Amino acid sequence: MANMYHTSTLANGITVVCEPIPFVRSVAFGIWVKNGSRGELPSQKGISHFIEHMLFKGTEKRTHVDIAEEMDAIGGQVNAFTGKEYTCYYTVSLDGHFDTALDILADMFLNSTFPADELAKEQRVVLEEIDMYEDTPEDLVFEIMQEGIWQGSSLGHPILGDKSTVASFDQDVLRGYFAANYHPENIVISVAGNITPDEVVRKVAGYFESYRVSGATPLTPAVPNYSRGLFTKTKDIEQAHLALAFPGIPINSPRLYDMTLLNTILGNGMSSVLFQKIREELGLAYSVYTHYSSYTDTGLFSIYAGVSPENLSFTYEAVVKELEAVNAGNITAAHVAKAKEQLKSSLLLSLESSSSRMMRMGRSLLVLGRIHTSDEIIEKIDNVTHENVLSMANEILRLPDMSVAVVGGKDMPQLKLL
Repeated sequence: MANMYHTSTLANGITVVCEPIPFVRSVAFGIWVKNGSRGELPSQKGISHFIEHMLFKGTEKRTHVDIAEEMDAIGGQVNAFTGKEYTCYYTVSLDGHFDTALDILADMFLNSTFPADELAKEQRVVLEEIDMYEDTPEDLVFEIMQEGIWQGSSLGHPILGDKSTVASFDQDVLRGYFAANYHPENIVISVAGNITPDEVVRKVAGYFESYRVSGATPLTPAVPNYSRGLFTKTKDIEQAHLALAFPGIPINSPRLYDMTLLNTILGNGMSSVLFQKIREELGLAYSVYTHYSSYTDTGLFSIYAGVSPENLSFTYEAVVKELEAVNAGNITAAHVAKAKEQLKSSLLLSLESSSSRMMRMGRSLLVLGRIHTSDEIIEKIDNVTHENVLSMANEILRLPDMSVAVVGGKDMPQLKLL
């Protein structure tokens, strides 16, 4: 099962990683940039995400319509996403169309013109996206929680930005930020599928090896402080959306798989502890789950439940009671064994997708500086003991550190921090 990764560095510092998968007919090609909303000043909120949008809006030889039509003509997909610490632009195509997909995405990345007329239209589009996010309370509750917990840090900035900053962007601002943050040494190109690595590196180098920027040095964010608090937002909606959060561990922690197994046991799947208690036994929520966000220097473990306002206080108390039971040791060896199988199955099933392999390689190499093979990951999962998970629960689920966020109607009950 050992993975056959091929890694090389172009003359300008861009890293290229390839994984041949001879039994598929697809190729996934991604450009990963170590830049996200965390690299923005307050006056720049949302600019990383906005640049991601603008790279689809035209180059020196293609209009935005040309980009869309040429990808559709080969039956391929081109897309992108922005996170807190990185941005990814990617294509998925049949292996016979890889050259075309490479040409299109390389052109978008290297030759975008940020046309003024498209910029103005895209500002309106992103403002609509911000409004849409405001109307999605399940997302909004996590947004207000992160803003409150990481207050004073760029880690708390919303990825979309806010309306005033998005409205202020112009071509010079976008080009300046791009030049300052899209340095070759901040870029990993990841390719997985029915490919020959040497040939892919040669083709990629033909487009990217001459890429240079002369912008300022990227912002180095300070290590954020976790600020415990109760954060609420009133919206005219039917449900109350509850999120609880605890400080976590960074992505490079040797205990990351302890954390991953704890997350799986508590709230990942229909048999998880909180799903069984809150939904199946008490019938309080349709949706209840846990989530772990890991960053280069910190992390956040969070719990979500969407409930009727009259059940908000009871649900809050029930979750806290279940966390107290977890801290008292009610996670069993059977819980751990089952979670291990879930994680290993998820990993192995993802290996059937060229996109999943490309994503895992690109993200790992960009953020961690190395790629763990599937065998190594399975070994790390298997090495986690029952005692490791109990210890992680006691370390993370400290109720005096718990933050609470709620989005709901004006008549929802007012919760209190423990």
